[in-house]
Amino acid sequence: MKTKKLINAGADAVDEMLQGVLAAHPRHLYAVGDMPRAIIARNGPRKGKVGLVIGGGSGHEPTFLGFVGKGLADAAAIGNVFASPPPDPIIACAKAVDGGTGVLFMYGNYAGDVMNFDMAAEMLALDEIEVRTVLTTDDVASAPADQRDRRRGVAGNVFIFKAAGAACDLLYSFDDVERAARHANARTYTMGVALSPCSLPQTLRPNFLIGAGEMEIGMGIHGEPGVAREPLRPADAVSDELMDSILREMKADRGDRVAVLVNSLGSTPLMELYIMMRRVKSRLDDAGLVIHTSLVGNYCTSLEMAGASITVMHLDDELQRLIDHPCDCAMFVR
Repeated sequence: MKTKKLINAGADAVDEMLQGVLAAHPRHLYAVGDMPRAIIARNGPRKGKVGLVIGGGSGHEPTFLGFVGKGLADAAAIGNVFASPPPDPIIACAKAVDGGTGVLFMYGNYAGDVMNFDMAAEMLALDEIEVRTVLTTDDVASAPADQRDRRRGVAGNVFIFKAAGAACDLLYSFDDVERAARHANARTYTMGVALSPCSLPQTLRPNFLIGAGEMEIGMGIHGEPGVAREPLRPADAVSDELMDSILREMKADRGDRVAVLVNSLGSTPLMELYIMMRRVKSRLDDAGLVIHTSLVGNYCTSLEMAGASITVMHLDDELQRLIDHPCDCAMFVR
């Protein structure tokens, strides 16, 4: 059975979305003239500042383009739905935001993104633009703790990009921006649960099958297999299962501070997210951890997938300053 979407033609969905985003947010964003998939912050890039370029496939909005703006990312390279952007828009982004002190690439740890961003970095080196890369690897379910470099980047991108963008905006050196970005990634943990599939605009067909009374723990944001297919349980039990994995790995001490994100994968409503947030706070209180900041809503989605993820960033003084630093983006203001 085909799904229903408010689109014109599947093949045009991404470009028409981008036209709409630019129409809605002209104060924040513009596109490189001959490269409409290269979205640039109007007030972000400047001389002497490390440029931050993020990017990846469409379908996760407001990730990635919603986090482009002053104090966060300087540019986002946009791919097709669930597909890496090719090198050309990545290169256009880097050239548009290069302030003479280097450009940092940040994106989720997916093979297509790694290949295309690395190719872009090699081509930029020919133009004497120094590029470094920090991959996000916050998805606890996608690999064991001792293989962190194999993990996927998911909703924790929000906090990790936020910290790195603040470091850039505060005119950290290139070495310190890279260090801060890696530090933010290392202290960020995400677990998710899927309740129903999404469908691509081109196919209008579910991208995986799941029973009416089932949930999948640890499913990825493109429908990658999770760690367990289980009967659907009440919100508190589901939140506990996600938090158990996060707290077991985070190893925080009582009194430590955290930033929390309860994120919808697309169609899960705020009512259900706040029910989960209530349980997350209870679990953190029991662990003696202090919530410094919290976000609840659609931050890293998977089209219309039903489900949610919980992200916890283990703060220290530097990360708290970076998370609190002001930003003014198309879809996120701090």
